[in-house]
Amino acid sequence: MRIPMTVTDFLDRAELGFSSSPGVVDEPDQPGPPVPDSTYGRLGERVRAWQAGFDALGVGEGERVAVVSHNSARLLELLFAVPMSGRVCVPVNFRLKPEEVDYVVRQSGASVLLVDPELDASLSGVKARHRFVLGPETDAELMRFGVEPRPWSHPDEDATATINYTSGTTARPKGVQLTHRNIWVNGLTFGLHTRVWERDVYMHTLPMFHCNGWGMPFVMAGLGVKQVVLRKVDGAEILRRVEEHGVTLMCGAPAVWNTVLDAAATWEGEIPGRDRVRVVCAGAPPPSRTIQRMGEELGWEFTQIYGLTETSPLLTFNRTGPADAQLPAGERARRLSRAGLPALGVKLRVSEDGEVLARSNVVLEGYWDKPEETAAALRDGWFHTGDGGTVDEADGHLTISDRKKDVIITGGENVSSIEVEDAIFSHPAVAEVAVIGVPHEKWGETIKALVVLAEGEAVQEAEIIAHCKERLAGYKAPTTVEFRATIPRTATGKIQKFKLREPYWSGLERQVN
Repeated sequence: MRIPMTVTDFLDRAELGFSSSPGVVDEPDQPGPPVPDSTYGRLGERVRAWQAGFDALGVGEGERVAVVSHNSARLLELLFAVPMSGRVCVPVNFRLKPEEVDYVVRQSGASVLLVDPELDASLSGVKARHRFVLGPETDAELMRFGVEPRPWSHPDEDATATINYTSGTTARPKGVQLTHRNIWVNGLTFGLHTRVWERDVYMHTLPMFHCNGWGMPFVMAGLGVKQVVLRKVDGAEILRRVEEHGVTLMCGAPAVWNTVLDAAATWEGEIPGRDRVRVVCAGAPPPSRTIQRMGEELGWEFTQIYGLTETSPLLTFNRTGPADAQLPAGERARRLSRAGLPALGVKLRVSEDGEVLARSNVVLEGYWDKPEETAAALRDGWFHTGDGGTVDEADGHLTISDRKKDVIITGGENVSSIEVEDAIFSHPAVAEVAVIGVPHEKWGETIKALVVLAEGEAVQEAEIIAHCKERLAGYKAPTTVEFRATIPRTATGKIQKFKLREPYWSGLERQVN
């Protein structure tokens, strides 16, 4: 017997087994009225009301519905409602500029555009055949409560469920087609590896637009887990809600956990969630110092994963095992900074030129309307990640050394910017750091560190360089250090180094020398 694995399975089980259980707690502080706290039974009713509304608009199966929103219960509902009816959800990064959002809406061919109230004015020029502002307008004008929506005519696990646009290393993002099967397998393995069960409480500290919140909304529903929506990342607010709701599990980039660590320094009383909270980190390799502080200062369990939007996203998983429990804290943190073992069902290898390649049921169907890019990414039966890495022959753990494009070649030597960043970040005066390659007449490229100092700290360029040389080979140390007030990041906490490099390579034909 073969039954299609679709997003519907997760909500069906939530309604069957947890109809009266707490389902979704919406963000209370938002420009539009929040959705009242929902049981999973009520979540199902609202999902069907969305679907009936799309039916009334004449939005057919396979049509795209774009949503530009901060984290909200309505966005979470649409992640179910749209693909469960055979349509395709396009969650859009709310930090994109209007012209970038317009490109995504046009390139995906979305016939419906749903916009967060806070973004309505700035996105007024972005149009679709049907355009709504999330909130009272959609609740009253679009949703059809009490109307049974038409069923998906031919449920298909290989149908595209969502198109998620990458933050990109190029000017134009690519639309990643994730199928129902991709999402189903990712949810299953994520829940297994993070030990999810009915008594968990999950908080959405990760943007839901980013790879569908890493697939967590689906597996949490399927296992009856209460989901708490956080609209915007704030360290003190995360701690407060961990205490208020009894949160046990969260996901996010290293920058998220740094804000919590900063807030914990002035938190009055015992840190909430000690020996209870599990944190899943990805988006960028975290400094080992951050990992060690998570355990020592918060008492939260730290888990490292690695993946991409193109892989739904889970590829590897790394948590401290029994054999590592007796190691010194610093060594445990160093081992946790690795990407980890392949997740269940994932095969990895490293190509001759050092690129990480993957095979799995979570790998994308393709890039929307970009057959050449799809063929390049999926050539020879493997997905080409664009990341450089190594696999430890002793224990099979993957370590990501850098984006292939971010490797710095200075004097013929390859240098991982991540390795240099980790060394610099170990200096107590450093709050943030990004390392890039800049042109050099003699060496081709040389290493520049962009550093944000911790509040109240003062340190000179020479001290940072010396600190690095004490920990790394001399050629890996930066030759220059530039102090900055901030380092810009994407909504998912990533640093787009190609943008940081641009001013230094302006006027040159290539961004490699």
